[in-house]
Amino acid sequence: MPEIRLTPEEMRYISLFQDITKAAVKDCIIDQENNRIIFLVDSKDMGMAIGKSGINVKKLKKSLGKDVEIVAFSDNLDDMVKFLMSPARVRSIRLVNSDSKKSVYVTVDPQDKGIAIGKSGKNVVRAKLILKRYMDIDNVVIV
Repeated sequence: MPEIRLTPEEMRYISLFQDITKAAVKDCIIDQENNRIIFLVDSKDMGMAIGKSGINVKKLKKSLGKDVEIVAFSDNLDDMVKFLMSPARVRSIRLVNSDSKKSVYVTVDPQDKGIAIGKSGKNVVRAKLILKRYMDIDNVVIV
């Protein structure tokens, strides 16, 4: 796994997140393009991180003035892709190496394709950011 360096701003966001949710954060990614902050937490801490009826997400969104997304983290590629595509139902995941680039082809249930891609492709962008950061994957294709 590559070494990840957090900026002071990301560290402040993590501290605020942990104060509000009491859940440990694995990582924080600031996505300026989509005006959101993505927090990665251990899958067993997801309930605590989100809070009852999403109360923690609402508090964070109000405090930060940005959209907040919480994603479960895994070192396993298949699990990570499933977490990133949730609630879309993933049928298969295929890793392809070509010309020093890695691509992941994710086959989802046909009626879940829109959910997997997200509005204006923002779920695919989130998947690319996280998979590049942790697994050196350059491209994510939804099939």
